Amino acid sequence: MPAKSCTFCQIVAGEIPAHVVLDEPDLVGFLDARPVFKGHVLLVTREHVEALPALPARLREPLLEATQRLARAVVDGLGAQGSFVATNTVVSQSVAHLHVHVVPRTKGDGLRGFFWPRTKYVSDEEAVEYASRLAAALESPSLG
Repeated sequence: MPAKSCTFCQIVAGEIPAHVVLDEPDLVGFLDARPVFKGHVLLVTREHVEALPALPARLREPLLEATQRLARAVVDGLGAQGSFVATNTVVSQSVAHLHVHVVPRTKGDGLRGFFWPRTKYVSDEEAVEYASRLAAALESPSLG
């Protein structure tokens, strides 16, 4: 999606109002308009990056560091007991702009584990096959 029609780029540019909680040279954090729980923050790159695999190396550390600070902030600022931190990559990514969800959590809040059903490997051999395929992909120079 071109940045001109990207909702998050428009928020970053100030064209769409948002409740900004973090405003830094490379990143902006704002309240999700449809929060899982009140205080749910979306952290986005100022630069239009569609998904995590496309994140430039120079933004990795700032993104993780800001995510860590936001995870602390929902505890310190909102009294949450912890947080749920997640990002979707293409599938279930409602806006095609990299964003990290930082959701305040408390015991008994009703959120149960992951939002999707779980499965099992049919055998240890199948698990070994998946692990081997992933390890081989990690050795690819495209992930450096």
